[in-house]
Amino acid sequence: MTTPAERSTAPGLTRMSRPGLSRVRRFRTVGAVAVVGLGLIVSGCSAPVADVEAAPEATDPVCAEAMVSLPDAVAGFDRRETDSQATAAWGEPSAVILRCGVPVPGPTTEHCVTANGIDWVTRDDGEFWTLTTYGRSPAIEVLFDDTRAASSSVMVDLSSAVGRIPATGGCTTSAPTEAPIPGADAPSS
Repeated sequence: MTTPAERSTAPGLTRMSRPGLSRVRRFRTVGAVAVVGLGLIVSGCSAPVADVEAAPEATDPVCAEAMVSLPDAVAGFDRRETDSQATAAWGEPSAVILRCGVPVPGPTTEHCVTANGIDWVTRDDGEFWTLTTYGRSPAIEVLFDDTRAASSSVMVDLSSAVGRIPATGGCTTSAPTEAPIPGADAPSS
């Protein structure tokens, strides 16, 4: 199974209408080529370096605060090395990918959920889920394979590190959300 960072453009992704779609496609295509190439030159038991494109505001000093606090494991997957600033990946192949410094989401009608004091906008992109912090600047984006990692585990495992970025807003709703949390029934590794 391939991961968001290792996939080429899939037909289901053409329906996405958020900024940076061409960046995501380029990210996947270049990532797939780089991961294959790295797999050929890396020897020993270590996992190849994950090729993850840095977010536009990856150099924000607040990202560094969160990055140094990231856990060694997320949803049961071990952290592996990435090749870009303010990025992280867990699993081989990657089951969870994090980028700090993505554009901060504005007001939205998309599903917003709070886990361990962190608000996340959730989005099903067809083949994987995207979580983006809401009410924090810079924003953090997490892509994960919901067949391998439960969103609840991902959000809980990352909450301490993400909490290092001060909250300036949060989810609001006039009625309780009835939408399920993505990947809540995913098997753990």
